[in-house]
Amino acid sequence: MVPRHLQSPYLNTLDSPSHHRPWKAMLVPILLKPVKLLCGAIFYQRLTQGLLVLVCLLIQGAGGVVVDQGCKIQETNSSGFYRDGDIVIGGIFPVHVYRTYHELSFKNPPPPVTCNTFVYLTFQWLQSLLLAITEINNSPNLLPNLTLGVHLSDSCASPGKALDGANWLLTGSVQSTIPNFRCHRKSTPLGGVIGDSSSASSLSLASLLGVFHYPQISYFSTSSVLSDKTQFPSFFRTVPSDTFQSRGLAQLVAFFGWTWVGLMAEDTDYGLEGIRATKKEILKSGACVAFTEYILTSRLDRNAPHLSKVIADSNATAIVVFSSGSNLLPVVEELLRGNITGKIWIASESWSTSGLVAKEKYWGILQGTIGFALHSGKIAGFQEFLAACNPSKTPDDIYLKEFWEINFGCKWEKTGVVLSNDTRRCTGQESLASTLSGISVLRVIYSVYIAVYTLAWALDDIINQRLKDCLATPEKCKKPLTYHPWEILRSTRSVHFTTTDDREIYFDSNGDFPALYDIVNWQPRPQGGVQQVKVGSYDGSAKHGNQFMVNTSAIQWTQKQKQIPASTCSHSCPPGFRKVTLPGKPVCCYQCVQCPLGDISNKTDSIDCMRCPLDQWPNVLQDQCLPKDIEFLSFEEPLGTTLVVTSITSSAVPVALLGLYIHYKTTPIVRANNYSISCLLLLSISLCFLCSLMFIGYPEPKKCLLRQVAFGLVFSLCVSCVLAKTLIVVIAFKATKPDSSLRKWTGAKPSYFVIGLGVFIQLCVCVMWLSLSPPFPDHEVFSQPGVVIANCNEGSPIAFWCMLGYLGFLATISFVIAFLARRLPDSFNEAKFITFSMLAFLSVWLSFIPAYLSARGKYTSAMEIFAILTSSWALVICIFMPKVFIILFRPELNTKDNLMGKAKINNQK
Repeated sequence: MVPRHLQSPYLNTLDSPSHHRPWKAMLVPILLKPVKLLCGAIFYQRLTQGLLVLVCLLIQGAGGVVVDQGCKIQETNSSGFYRDGDIVIGGIFPVHVYRTYHELSFKNPPPPVTCNTFVYLTFQWLQSLLLAITEINNSPNLLPNLTLGVHLSDSCASPGKALDGANWLLTGSVQSTIPNFRCHRKSTPLGGVIGDSSSASSLSLASLLGVFHYPQISYFSTSSVLSDKTQFPSFFRTVPSDTFQSRGLAQLVAFFGWTWVGLMAEDTDYGLEGIRATKKEILKSGACVAFTEYILTSRLDRNAPHLSKVIADSNATAIVVFSSGSNLLPVVEELLRGNITGKIWIASESWSTSGLVAKEKYWGILQGTIGFALHSGKIAGFQEFLAACNPSKTPDDIYLKEFWEINFGCKWEKTGVVLSNDTRRCTGQESLASTLSGISVLRVIYSVYIAVYTLAWALDDIINQRLKDCLATPEKCKKPLTYHPWEILRSTRSVHFTTTDDREIYFDSNGDFPALYDIVNWQPRPQGGVQQVKVGSYDGSAKHGNQFMVNTSAIQWTQKQKQIPASTCSHSCPPGFRKVTLPGKPVCCYQCVQCPLGDISNKTDSIDCMRCPLDQWPNVLQDQCLPKDIEFLSFEEPLGTTLVVTSITSSAVPVALLGLYIHYKTTPIVRANNYSISCLLLLSISLCFLCSLMFIGYPEPKKCLLRQVAFGLVFSLCVSCVLAKTLIVVIAFKATKPDSSLRKWTGAKPSYFVIGLGVFIQLCVCVMWLSLSPPFPDHEVFSQPGVVIANCNEGSPIAFWCMLGYLGFLATISFVIAFLARRLPDSFNEAKFITFSMLAFLSVWLSFIPAYLSARGKYTSAMEIFAILTSSWALVICIFMPKVFIILFRPELNTKDNLMGKAKINNQK
């Protein structure tokens, strides 16, 4: 059998004289330290003990301390719930809310803080703690042979009241608080403190409990300030820090595309720090903050009228709120009075599951609320434990009695209190099983449950280590074992266990719990009321990209909207536009400007526009790039078809004239104008008409290579024939004298030589052109917006203009010679017609040059075709039409006498 002092080493653990003596007694060793050095340890110990007794006597005379088998403070009456055990677990809970505010006169001390509304949800938290205590006391493996007691106090949702409860846990008295001294009748050690719920209260408690090195485990305080181990070395929590929640809320805002967000927080450390971190994360994500307002907890109305006006005037739809449910409630009441609806409320975990505001009364204001909630756990038997609660079984549970009275509308009989006849009396026969609704979602309840088990495992680790030390060195067990709070604190830091629902429990270096949240959405219950439905989760310890998960189809938005409501400062810019920030406004306030020509934006709210590739062009909406239209003079389009028909029809005219010439080749007018050259000229003119067809259609490599060359050679042949006819006319006139030496140049050979020489020079130019820099197909993408111009690049512009200039040179020589011979006798009137034809030819091609240089795309080819057709028709009309007229309509003039001028002479006679 293990000795009792080994089974319960904590019976005298935390109340050793070295730890729980008055602060005045603590000054004695400090003052006597020089004496110790001079007089030795024995003398020092005796002197210290005597002075300690003297100090206690002085305190007794001054403060009413009674010395009875030691120095203890007299007991005072305090409110709370106490259940004894070998080790006591302290608990601080906001059992009541709605503080009663008193007008301070500054003449009398302020009255104690009181609250007037019992919180049913907090009652569940208390029962969760009692269930954990019961399970641990009945466990054969965890703290065997030890009984955990409980010491609960009401914080009244007030940091000051929470401190009073902590002083009661530490000293046993609220009215006469003396630090570092315990005055319970039994010296039951305090193992640690569970609480409080609000971060503001926990900050005060952590400062006090940290001095005494008692571990404090909060079940609902999330302020990131509490993670500072320099300020709060003994603070732990079974909920995640707001650092993770702030990141998650910012990701939630970004996920739904809300770029214009309002922020509201209570003016406590929890609210201030939480909203600061959330604002930082929201701005980092690219969103903007419309306003930042604070709920003033020092005021009875919580500054609700001002907050209601700001919310109503703002065009921000999404509002992030860091607050407790009790502090938010006055604001919601004011919003209800103002009928301010249509807002999207993004809740922090402190009020996302609060029963104070999650009521059907406020549904019109808070419907569609979405926010973070503590991850729900499982507690086996909690529903049954709660249903089995009865004050007749646990008469010491004052909070259960109060809940019983409220729940069943009855009153317990109390000594000295007379109840009226119409008052219903509580009998204890009432059953909670018929009134409690099923509790399937355990959030803070689970957090309280885990906090108790965490302290139990920390205590168990110390006990096991003490037992090992005693078994290893039995002589140490002969002396009473003493323990200190910091030993439990050290053990709590390293606690690591697995719950019955397979959840791993441990703390990081900051005393924080692994970050795991449920994302909940407020939805109406089928039977009435409001429920929080889980629609996603956030795991701060997961890898980046796997932390956030939301099922948007399961969310019910405000005013029964099916789509995600927008919350933006400016309307979204559609594709094809880009955002331009307004001067003096946040980046989320902007105007939409259409993308420049040639640019697109293919997404909503684009910051920049993108340039399309060279071969593509924006569509009408400028939200996508499409392949550019390829422009060329095609056979199918009206202009191309017209030019084709005109070219083919025109080419038939010289052929018809050639047939007419062949038919009338024996007539004097045909023979007089050099029949063979005239036939060759008609053939070349027909080819000139047909060569224009090579400028129509898609520019293929062979077509580009030959079209200008063919044009240059055919027109060189044509103009050379005209030049030859002109020279023959002049030579024929000059060679009329019998002894003229020019008669030998009137034959066919000189004419063919002139024609051959003219064509040969052009051929040399073209061969050099094709050899050095031949034409090739090309695509121009910059000439016209949205169009790719397919044309033939001439390769060498110099060669092109040399070819064209040579044609002009031949035409100019023909024009000059014909012009000089225009006054020859009428029988040789061919020179006059050639003069007109060359004048028209030169006029067309001189006009072609500026038109060609200014035209773009297919109109460049159309201009050259027009010049070819016009100049060819000028030759046909000016040279051949007068002769055709005589042949067909004035045959009487088609005689030798008429051509020789004899008919005119005969008429004059």
